[in-house]
Amino acid sequence: MDVSFGILGPVAAWSGDDAAPVDLKGPRHRGVLARLIVAQGRVVPVTRLVEDLWTDPPAGGVGAVRTFVSALRRAVEPERPPRAPARLLVTEGPGYALRAEPDSVDSRRFARVLELSAGLPPREALPMLTEALASWRGPALADFPDEPWARTERARLGELRLHAVERRGDALLALGRAAQAVADLDAHVTEHPWREEGWRLLALALYRSGRQGDALAVLRRARGLLTGRLGLEPGTALRRLETDILTQEQHLDPGDPAERVWAEAAADYDRTLRHGARARLESTVGLLRNLAVTGGGALEVARRHRSATVAAAEELGDVELTARVIGAYDVPAIWTRADDPGHSASVVAAAERTLKGLAPGRHDAARARLLTTVALESRGTRSARGPQAARQAEAIARRLDDPALLAFALNGVFMQTFHRAGLAPRRDATGAELIALSGRHDLPAHTVLGHLVRLQARGALADFTGAEAHATAVDRLAEHHELPLARVFTQWFRALRLAVTGPAPAAEEAYRSAAAQLDGVGMPGLEQGLLPLALLCLRVQDGRPAPADAPGDWGPYGPWATPLVLLAQGAPGQAAERLRRLPDPPPGLLYEALWCLAARAAVAVSDRPTMERAVGALTPAKAEWGGAASGLLTVGPVARHLDALTTALRHTPGGAARPGS
Repeated sequence: MDVSFGILGPVAAWSGDDAAPVDLKGPRHRGVLARLIVAQGRVVPVTRLVEDLWTDPPAGGVGAVRTFVSALRRAVEPERPPRAPARLLVTEGPGYALRAEPDSVDSRRFARVLELSAGLPPREALPMLTEALASWRGPALADFPDEPWARTERARLGELRLHAVERRGDALLALGRAAQAVADLDAHVTEHPWREEGWRLLALALYRSGRQGDALAVLRRARGLLTGRLGLEPGTALRRLETDILTQEQHLDPGDPAERVWAEAAADYDRTLRHGARARLESTVGLLRNLAVTGGGALEVARRHRSATVAAAEELGDVELTARVIGAYDVPAIWTRADDPGHSASVVAAAERTLKGLAPGRHDAARARLLTTVALESRGTRSARGPQAARQAEAIARRLDDPALLAFALNGVFMQTFHRAGLAPRRDATGAELIALSGRHDLPAHTVLGHLVRLQARGALADFTGAEAHATAVDRLAEHHELPLARVFTQWFRALRLAVTGPAPAAEEAYRSAAAQLDGVGMPGLEQGLLPLALLCLRVQDGRPAPADAPGDWGPYGPWATPLVLLAQGAPGQAAERLRRLPDPPPGLLYEALWCLAARAAVAVSDRPTMERAVGALTPAKAEWGGAASGLLTVGPVARHLDALTTALRHTPGGAARPGS
């Protein structure tokens, strides 16, 4: 007799083809069953079950649990002969495990349907998502709302359900059924007002239903709730949608011919590989890799589905497959701040788990790709693991003499060459090797990466003519190989060059034009706060004060920009207070620029400790231009800022300037 189990609502079990309810006895019987379902086949020790079932465990708790298990066995396997081994609720080692098939547990079945529907065209995904959502009978583990052991699983399943609701709404929109989507999405955002994707879909559904005014009202409602309850401004996607609705952009309308072609191709692909889960996963990574380099919404889609693909590979329990799925995403990376830190952290965790699972002494290439992934996704952090992983990956790739693997590993090396200032020459050498290696072995994406690395490094070394040669090479290769994201960086570089050589108004206009190209490219880690920072750096380079009416949204750069703005507003005391709490800038392409901004403010308020910190940080880069390592902006020669610091320290009580400054 087949038995299925449910935790998407009150804990339940059903038997037979007619899904007859199984009598699970009392609340602690259901608690044991729920605890074993949450463990997903792993053994739960009897002692742990006792601790989870009682706040103050009784002396006979172990015996009571055994009694509960015996009763549950009789309920779920009534036809099992006496003394025959249990098939479902088994004794193993110090405890018990539920050996149910994954598809016989509603929560695992729901997660799997959500995963499988991700690769399907909307017309096939919609009925799957509708049926999966209908399997919810209430909040997950509804009988155990306050139990600590249930909390994580309740949160995980609740998040999956919210994602499924949004995915279903997206499918309805893709199929031209916007009006049908409105009611469900309105209820969704009312109950979960922090879900920005839900707000976006609802506004789009209203717009496509001919209700433009309601769509804009919904976006205003979203802004009010996000700022009022969470103190957050709406994200890029919501802001962009509001602008597009106001201008009635054509892409908001359904029926894009390219989308129809894509859906048909995806359907054919799915029919071909319907029963090959492993082949589907590996092929999906190739698709996501290609999407990522096209930018815009495709980059966001690739990032979102990458996590799901890795999770699906891990669920299959094949460590070698998981290694291939994680390592195959060798998308070149040039910016040192993650677009989605949470996503990066989850990928790193999966890569580390997979590294531990690989058999020692084997799978060297897969190991190098996993290590490179750790190095890339750890960028912008101070973790010692990132540089270590980069070195290990490079050593393996050189030993294997694998050009594609080495190009990928060198990207990781580049990303981990920001632990201190003044390392532009080292990055320049890495870029030169990337160009030579990729050119010999026809790796165009990494050839572009090499030129971008050298563009940045030559800029840092004030060789703007050399940097321009690399920018020209990037433009040529990007056009030939259809890599539009690369041109974002060359446009910003030309704004930087104008900032160095041209009049300030022309440079400001160039920066604003470059920033307009960032909207919608799918790189929030690059976009957030960059334009106001570039304009501030331009003023600092020219010796002008910060604007007193500077925008409040500095993104991640606020701690280093705000003191100068406060000085311009006539608030030196507040600026000094901010400097006293100033952290070191994160490792990255803007490390020197942010220190130079802090240095200028510290000189203005005679903050000796911050000036000394800035001297120590900036001295290794005294031959470079601050910020030009980014290829985007600059505050001028670092040496000029060091001179100002040295002079100020001589006249500031508390001691002499540091040696070598």
